[in-house]
Amino acid sequence: MGERYLLRGNEVIAEAAIRAGCQCYFAYPITPQGELVEHMARHMPRLGRTFIQAESEVAAISMVYGAAAAGVRTMTSSSSPGISLKQEGISYIAGSNLPAVIVNVVRGGPGLGNIAPSQCDYFQAVKGGGHGDYHMIVLGPSTVPEAGELTMLAFELADRYRTPVMILADGLLGQMMEPVELPESLELSKLPQKPWAATGAKGRDPNIILSFDLSPENLKRMNLELQAKYAEIRKNEVRWEEMDTADADIVVVAYGSIARIAKTVIRMARAEGIRLGLFRPITLWPYPYEPLRDLADRVHTILTVEMSAGQMWEDVRLAVAERAASPFYGEMGGVVPTPNGILSEVKKYAR
Repeated sequence: MGERYLLRGNEVIAEAAIRAGCQCYFAYPITPQGELVEHMARHMPRLGRTFIQAESEVAAISMVYGAAAAGVRTMTSSSSPGISLKQEGISYIAGSNLPAVIVNVVRGGPGLGNIAPSQCDYFQAVKGGGHGDYHMIVLGPSTVPEAGELTMLAFELADRYRTPVMILADGLLGQMMEPVELPESLELSKLPQKPWAATGAKGRDPNIILSFDLSPENLKRMNLELQAKYAEIRKNEVRWEEMDTADADIVVVAYGSIARIAKTVIRMARAEGIRLGLFRPITLWPYPYEPLRDLADRVHTILTVEMSAGQMWEDVRLAVAERAASPFYGEMGGVVPTPNGILSEVKKYAR
């Protein structure tokens, strides 16, 4: 076992990005992900890599676009309203088939909101917050160590599919401290080669990177190619976790920080004789519809719990349909559901 460190979620995401070979990081500070920016500012320059505190979120995502087109591993991070400002650039990156990692440490909204943890950016992340028929791969960590693991994975998936990948965390996970064993650093010389990158046409034809075509037929073709890529991602990259579902009568569906709270609720419920299980989506896009649909055939109730008005609940209902009851319990505005509050809701459906 390697060395273990006690670190915040924000710090672990930043350090994992460095160890994954992030060569260019561009961001504008916003709470509650400030420590992520600070960590990158402290360590990227000493490694000879690029750190720029941009003049705005719009500038930061545009810099990511340029660095991705040049073929380097690149990342930006922000929180809710800052991510909103990046949406046009994210759409350009997706439309140009470029790999990039975007971190959203979600805070309460809408509007300026507050700096408390929330999950109210789910729609924005998984339904495409910008314009056009595009998707990002969206990963939802629930612990600080997993935040590091999924950050490493995010860079790998971004390169493999030439697509933006989002880490969708929240203010609770970003500020929480847990012991972690950090991954080994990847050697930059061993990162995937990118013959498509715009690195200067020396002895070869120019590489053209753009998301623009005035011909409707050509743009249709570009869109069909994107949809084929998304079908491949759906086929290969669905991830989820189950806990105590083998004999469950009721299953809680939760992701991120709420999933770890739900694990406490399962222990409390089973101590009272209620057979409760957990289904945790890890990839929020592509969403694990099929395994959740299979689970719905075996239980009578699937309860969605979120720090939102029920955004993921829509995907749960698409999976469950009429196979089981699919109620919802949530909190908004930065209020975090408690184990006792969730357990009280579970008891309404116990038989």
